[in-house]
Amino acid sequence: MNRTKARAPTARGVALTMAWGAVAVGYKWGCPVARQDGIGARVVTSAVFFAVGVGLIFHVRRALLRELRQARRVARAAQSVVLRPLPPRLDGLVLAAAQLSAERGACIGGDLYEAIATEHGVRVVMGDVRGHGLTALGTVAAVLGSFREAAHDEPGLDGVLRRLERALARHLRERARAEHPAHGGPDPDHPVAEEFVTLLLLEIDGEGALFALNCGHPWPYRISDARVEPLSRADPLPPLGPFPLPAELESQPCGRLRPCESLVLFTDGVEDARDSRGRFFSLAGTLREAVRDTPVSPQTILRTLFAALLHHTGGKHADDIAVLVLRNDRGKSSRGDTCGSAPRTRPATTRR
Repeated sequence: MNRTKARAPTARGVALTMAWGAVAVGYKWGCPVARQDGIGARVVTSAVFFAVGVGLIFHVRRALLRELRQARRVARAAQSVVLRPLPPRLDGLVLAAAQLSAERGACIGGDLYEAIATEHGVRVVMGDVRGHGLTALGTVAAVLGSFREAAHDEPGLDGVLRRLERALARHLRERARAEHPAHGGPDPDHPVAEEFVTLLLLEIDGEGALFALNCGHPWPYRISDARVEPLSRADPLPPLGPFPLPAELESQPCGRLRPCESLVLFTDGVEDARDSRGRFFSLAGTLREAVRDTPVSPQTILRTLFAALLHHTGGKHADDIAVLVLRNDRGKSSRGDTCGSAPRTRPATTRR
């Protein structure tokens, strides 16, 4: 049934094209005016063929636009399945996330994120697959699919990370066999054998305690009042893929996410974005500017950040970009008001 519907527009297009061609040929050989040599006959003949050509071009254009709209609908549907929209609230946390693909016309790229409420706490993943665009989509789907299961099943983040490592290795083996069916394993000289994923796993328990495992990914920024600082400065593990995980693997305590504090997770495409002069984008500076005067919501931080990014790059970013902002909205601040309900008083500065 679906195949019949898919063939119908193509069959109509072929029939219409043949009809236009038949009109042109019929006019040329069947109309007496077309066989005359006078200037008037030539003008009429040219007008007929011009009209036929315009009609064909218009039809082809409409067909291409229809196919493009259909492809975009399919891409959006794939995005909603692979990279699902995050809920605005999750177990007392307020969330906002967005991503941009570096590949023109693609809705999704090589960046991935997810947040899931489990019995072990809220677990978050942010990752970046080597490469970008549609070529990285299969790896994104494999990693996210494994995380969505492991986040519920594994009591510790170390177990989640080992599950992701196995899922990535299995995906790359299957992909290598599909691309090189004559080989029993991945070809060392093939790009599949060199693929890797940078990955950050976070766990936020009911009391706000933070635990993390970082495989080659940028550390997120913590926003507390007007302060913006990295969550940790510890050296991360190597990215998933090229090297096996160590035998002893323990999640790193990263303090607490107190009420009204926020975390900004991002992929390296954000800080690697350059302007026309080659200057890198200042993520920390942009965040400080965004939260300088009043407490703002994760949605406002996200909008401000993407607006600054697009202005900095002129809308021409060379890498995929993904940002996830979450705020601890459990309870109230020390003044008794809810997060973001009142402006802060900026501390006075002393001139020297």
